[in-house]
Amino acid sequence: MSDARADQRRVLVVSLGGTIAMTAAADGGVAPALTAGELLAAVPGLAETGIAVESVDFRRLPGASLGFEDLTAVAELLRKRMAVGLDGVVVVQGTDTIEETAYLLDLHHAGSRPVVVTGAMRNPTMAGADGPANLLAAVRTAASSAACDLGCLVVLADEVHAARRVRKTHSTAGSTFHSPNGGPLGYLVEGQPRFLSCLPYRVVVPAPVGDHPFRVPLVTVTFGDDGLLVDALGERVDGAVIAGFGAGHVPASLVPALGDLAGRVPVVLASRTGAGSVLTATYGFPGSERDLLGRGLIAAGFLDAYKARILLRTLLAAGADRTMIEAAFAVEGGYAPPDRWPWAGSGNASKGR
Repeated sequence: MSDARADQRRVLVVSLGGTIAMTAAADGGVAPALTAGELLAAVPGLAETGIAVESVDFRRLPGASLGFEDLTAVAELLRKRMAVGLDGVVVVQGTDTIEETAYLLDLHHAGSRPVVVTGAMRNPTMAGADGPANLLAAVRTAASSAACDLGCLVVLADEVHAARRVRKTHSTAGSTFHSPNGGPLGYLVEGQPRFLSCLPYRVVVPAPVGDHPFRVPLVTVTFGDDGLLVDALGERVDGAVIAGFGAGHVPASLVPALGDLAGRVPVVLASRTGAGSVLTATYGFPGSERDLLGRGLIAAGFLDAYKARILLRTLLAAGADRTMIEAAFAVEGGYAPPDRWPWAGSGNASKGR
């Protein structure tokens, strides 16, 4: 804000829409309508924090309608605004896609100051709407020096999660966001973020090269799967993520098609379970992780299938070749140290606690 004191913490709130910004629609239900300013005006106690808050209305969309172009534009906005003295940024959006968009922002955020993503599970027309509390917690976290060097964070229900780990686990519950592999990094206690752990490193992917609309589908393998979806990919994709059973398994009948696809484009093998790592050397039957990796698929490690798709699509957009993609997944999947990250100087050790 123009009248902010020299020592006052400054936070920018960027609104993309979502449930948190929805009001009653003429045809029934609710739809995004509120501005960032209106969202901030509804937050009790925000003025008493002493934080100078600016706002930008960037999009007014439900989370399901956001795309890569929207979030790439947000990442560019954040780069520009972070360069002029902000202490942190809050991105407000629909919770449907937060687990994906937050990771995309994390991969493009090279700075030390916090980027915090938040939203709401109960819209403003409902009793007990959680948007104001989540927004206040997000602003406090973005303004906190304790949140520096942690990359992009997701803050809802007074929990702070790493973008790389967080998942939406329930369709309607206010406590929907969890980090199955490691738990939350911290909590809001008496209005202040308190961190109990941190990720050991951060990585950054360069901005997209050109505007090619890379197609990277996610195929979830199911019981009795006859391979129809894998066969349908054909020559129409730039890469793919396969969410296999358990530790990375598929029916034997799918193996030839997956091997052929991996010979044409990068194919990442993830687990459909949502927690735990894809294995690399335990099972040896046709369709096992050893079999598939031997045919050229790339292990996702601890990245769930949704994160793996975001990473693969982001790597392709940055011009990464297969060797770079394999190295990047080895690091982010937990198989290799951060110094193996393919872009020198962008695998950063996070500060310890």
